[in-house]
Amino acid sequence: MNIFSRTALLAAFGAVCVSPVMAAAAKSQPAAKPQASRAAPADAAVKEVELVHSLGADKGEQLQKLVDRYNATNPAVKVVVRERRWNDGALPDMMILGERDLPGFLSGATRYRPLHQVMKDAGERFETLRAPAMMTPTPLDSANRLVALPVGLSTPVMFYNKQAFRDAGVDPDNAPKTWQALQKTLGQLVAHGATCPYTTAQPAWILVENMSAWHNEPVVSEGKRASLTINGMLEVKHVAMLSSWVKARYLHLFGRDDEATEHFAKGECAVLTAPSAAFPTLQRQAGFEVGVATLPYHEDYYGAPQNTLADGPAMWIGAGKKPAEYKAIARFVSFWLSSESQVEWQRTAGYLPLNRAGLLASESRLLADDLAAIRIGVQQLTHKPVSSVSRASSYPQRAAVRRIIEEELESVWDDRKPSKLALDNAVSRSRALD
Repeated sequence: MNIFSRTALLAAFGAVCVSPVMAAAAKSQPAAKPQASRAAPADAAVKEVELVHSLGADKGEQLQKLVDRYNATNPAVKVVVRERRWNDGALPDMMILGERDLPGFLSGATRYRPLHQVMKDAGERFETLRAPAMMTPTPLDSANRLVALPVGLSTPVMFYNKQAFRDAGVDPDNAPKTWQALQKTLGQLVAHGATCPYTTAQPAWILVENMSAWHNEPVVSEGKRASLTINGMLEVKHVAMLSSWVKARYLHLFGRDDEATEHFAKGECAVLTAPSAAFPTLQRQAGFEVGVATLPYHEDYYGAPQNTLADGPAMWIGAGKKPAEYKAIARFVSFWLSSESQVEWQRTAGYLPLNRAGLLASESRLLADDLAAIRIGVQQLTHKPVSSVSRASSYPQRAAVRRIIEEELESVWDDRKPSKLALDNAVSRSRALD
């Protein structure tokens, strides 16, 4: 990573945040010795806190390893990991929630206790990087404080099968940087017999939202009533190009989520655009050498590339728990933000760093191979300063909005609508939402 990328990310995320109140609380702890003694029975009554997730088998295994390391050094209160939905049973102490979990979780009565409040009340140092403008703001409150810990941040990058490139006569160390160059590469792959040259995970997020930000084009029109603005010339031309690729069998679509990643890992497809966090999983599961490159851009579009967006699951803390449980949770959060844990989480789970220690680790030459996708992701996020139109918005995360984009894209892939009509429909449908 060059110096500009590192400097830009530090500027974007800000310096390490340590709440003065928390620091003061930590300093005053020795004076509170008698109270600590009286609180011991309450702490002793709490034997475990539950952490639930739906990250899948591979990411879940990496989470379990992190938790096992915590439990080995903190035996008083055990963190128990379970893979289940947050609403299948009692409200968990901690829950890692993705985009599709949030509508139900955030509707109705408040089901979470803000993270910053939990850390403050526990007197724990809370060291994270300030949330950047390219991060989806869902885990933030109106004062820009973290209400949840964004443990699963990713940005889309391009993965490719290096051996498939070699076999087709394509330089595996010089992956195509533009969509025009990628089209030529896909043609070479097809000529060599590839039946699935290119596929993508999360088409709406990667091919529309991130492609717009990557070219400094707005996704959302903010104001009294937000709506989509994804029917500009860039998006129309891009989706039309992809539609021609579908017809030519250059592009294969497998679903709205991460289904395409599995097909790529099995060696069925040669090129994949997917969240950067897929990298360590692909390294473990693919029977070939996985290359990583930046998300392609349109070279004929002035000012591109700009910046991509960061999004992914965050860890929320359940409401209505005991003070001793919140103290145990705060200690676990502090452990997760430690230098050693940040490096481990990046290497094994592939998610973007949350503090300065994690950021510096991503630049280590010793970890170069393990953190290739993170370095490229950071370069994309900080390629240029975030503009007023390339900043992230929580609006496309709304279930109804995301469904509109997905449905209209699928109407293009199925050749039921031209790209202009489909994207116009997406914008008009978003304006009709409550």
